Amino acid sequence: MCPPLVMSVSLCVSLLTLLLCAAVSGKRALHVGALFPMSGGWPGGQACHPAAQMALEDVNNRKDILPEYELRLIHHDSQCDPGQATRYLYELLYNDPIKIMLMPGCSSVSTLVAEAARMWHLIVLSYGSSSPALSNRQRFPTFFRTHPSATLHNPTRVQLFKKWGWTKIATIQQTTEVFTSTLDDLEERVKEAGIEITFRQSFFSDPAIPVKDLKRQDARIIVGLFYETEARKVFCEVYKERLFGKKYVWFLIGWYADNWFKIPDPAINCTVDEMTMAVEGHVTTEIVMLNPENTRGISNMTSQEFMEKLKRRLGENPDVTGGLQEAPLAYDAIWALALALNKTAYELSKMGLRLEDFNYNNKIISDEIYRAMNSSSFDGVSGHVVFDASGSRMAWTLIEQLQDGIYKKIGYYDSTKDNLSWYNNDKWIGGSPPADHTKVIITFRYLSQKLFISVSVLAGLGILLGFVCLSFNIYNSHVRYIQNSQPHLNNVTAAGCILALAAVFPLGLDGHHIEKWHFPLVCQARLWLLGLGFSLAYGSMFTKIWWIHTAFTKKDDKKERRKLSQTLEPWKLYTTVSLLLGLDIITLGIWQIVDPLHRSIEEFTKEEPRGDLDVLILPQLEHCSSLKMNTWLGIVYGSKGLLLLLGIFLAYETKSVSTEKINDHRAVGMAIYNVAVLCLITAPVTMILSSQQDASFAFSSLAIVFSAYITLVVLFVPKMRRLITRGEWQSEQQDTLKTGSSTNNNEEEKSRLLERENQELGRIIAEKEERVMELRQQLRSRRRPSVTTRDNCSENHFPNSSGAVSSLYQPGLPLARCLVAEGGDKLGRNSCDGSRVHLLYK
Repeated sequence: MCPPLVMSVSLCVSLLTLLLCAAVSGKRALHVGALFPMSGGWPGGQACHPAAQMALEDVNNRKDILPEYELRLIHHDSQCDPGQATRYLYELLYNDPIKIMLMPGCSSVSTLVAEAARMWHLIVLSYGSSSPALSNRQRFPTFFRTHPSATLHNPTRVQLFKKWGWTKIATIQQTTEVFTSTLDDLEERVKEAGIEITFRQSFFSDPAIPVKDLKRQDARIIVGLFYETEARKVFCEVYKERLFGKKYVWFLIGWYADNWFKIPDPAINCTVDEMTMAVEGHVTTEIVMLNPENTRGISNMTSQEFMEKLKRRLGENPDVTGGLQEAPLAYDAIWALALALNKTAYELSKMGLRLEDFNYNNKIISDEIYRAMNSSSFDGVSGHVVFDASGSRMAWTLIEQLQDGIYKKIGYYDSTKDNLSWYNNDKWIGGSPPADHTKVIITFRYLSQKLFISVSVLAGLGILLGFVCLSFNIYNSHVRYIQNSQPHLNNVTAAGCILALAAVFPLGLDGHHIEKWHFPLVCQARLWLLGLGFSLAYGSMFTKIWWIHTAFTKKDDKKERRKLSQTLEPWKLYTTVSLLLGLDIITLGIWQIVDPLHRSIEEFTKEEPRGDLDVLILPQLEHCSSLKMNTWLGIVYGSKGLLLLLGIFLAYETKSVSTEKINDHRAVGMAIYNVAVLCLITAPVTMILSSQQDASFAFSSLAIVFSAYITLVVLFVPKMRRLITRGEWQSEQQDTLKTGSSTNNNEEEKSRLLERENQELGRIIAEKEERVMELRQQLRSRRRPSVTTRDNCSENHFPNSSGAVSSLYQPGLPLARCLVAEGGDKLGRNSCDGSRVHLLYK
């Protein structure tokens, strides 16, 4: 009767046994083809097959359910492998007897069976398939399942993420359709809840690299989707990477065996103790597969009675049996099948048909079975059994946590009512739920207040010194010595030093003193005070050196040098300073309008504190910057640098020049040397040390302070000292008071002096004239032939020598003696005034 070479001997024996039993009982047999995974990724058939056999016995013993029929089960071990399932599906379909319904287990196997079953008009009822893809009615029109969809876990997971305040999670999955589709659904749900999946890892058979990636990416809350055998591989790698403990929480599927991590597995090289340590504290979400209420359902058994009966049937160590948690679903699946067939038999009787008339081409009976199954509603040992429009079971979700190696119930969640029942017995290694990521504490690096106060005091004293120098210069501006130093330019220098010193205060202000919105104003204050202060202070000194160089360093004759000295007029000096200041104002104004300064944050490497391993310190530093900061600094530093270098050159070139127009130019040159050296050194150093707020501030502020101090001291202290020690301002004041009363006496005295000098000059000229006559006589006696010619020349050039001398000798030329005096005379050239000597040369 068994087809040779097609069916195995065991299959033939089972068929003969079924036929014999049916003949003895007198009932017609209805055969159900089942695939139980006794091994493989999920060995759920180990407990589900005995549960299904129990259900068959209970159904067949009922007189009110299928009284004329007896349900028989023809099953194979699919090993949770689609390849094996294809082979056994072929045998079930093409070998007698006809199967009225199919019962696959694993999701991968159910996908294959359900997609092919519609071609044979077969209803498929699964007890262990959770893949969300099976809810597709277009692809699987005849599929039902007593195991809820895996997507039913996702609302529970999202609810737990919210409860514990997590907004970042990571996932790792085995690359199968059930887990991929589940994760896709989870990604949509967490996105709606404002939760981010930061890292998503997957693997096919070896999870080592994905686990390392999770460790490297600092994943904390990790959802793992994989079968039980792969779970052992994952957590062996978790132990190696130390991805467990108080900083981590793993979310796993709840349908593993209770001691799945203790089962010996040759595929891993971790001990039981290591696995136990790695899995401690993880949370599982599990569909409620056993009715938590102690009530009797359709089978007249409570859920506890069912489990006790099943465990007795399983024998020793039932807790290590695969699929023990899903066994109630397999039991209720048989009951759902029987009730649907019982209802179908009643409906077919109205049409004159019977269940045994079913064949793979009979769509009428198939449709009746579908309608009956779709309207199923009863209380089973797994709870209330009802199917939604996609054929999936609606159920509660059980939340458990592994505490000290034992799974403890910590709550239930009803997704249909969004109701979370919580027991408040969750236990954490660190005492509380960990953070979903390393908590980063932002700390700002502020300027040392001691340094800021110290430099501010120096700057304040410098400003006071600047005002003292400015007041001194203004008060003594009538003194001739002060007037010959271009006091107005010195006033500009003092004002520039005051502004530059004032820039030290905003330079030291940061978030410790001001708010964020005040920062742009402080940045602008730094820029303008320092820029204008430099332009005024250095620009005025540079102007002096520039014009001195222009007037006194040309290698022309004395006449040309005198003309240049006359061109050194005050208005030209002030125009030069104004030009330098105007260029700075234009540059800074364009900078402020086009690319204004604002507050920017520089972040440093995160630091780990000693006490807490789950906290990192992120140091930050505030800066004043703009979008094109480097460009603007290049323009400003380039122009100022050239000005400083040119100032050094001009100061060197004019070091030996002496002029009464600007009598302090040597002091100006010394100040330029010091300011230029400090600025040229400080500017690049502060750019290099910009990330070190104390060092950068110290260099820049002290350079400003020392430059201002040196400038003020070098320019003004010698003037103060001279006026104090020589009393020049007093003599100038006294001369001014006596000027009106002694004007006539002074004029008479000058007249007498001039007359005396003229007389002396006349005597000297007469002597020289006599000497000239003697020399002429000697020339005539020596050279007779040339006498006539020389006499003519003498007559042409000196037509009347005595008359010429007499005409040169005037009372208004008292210093004519400077021209005729010799080295031994009383009146030498050293006693002559330069301007008067020049007049006599004319």
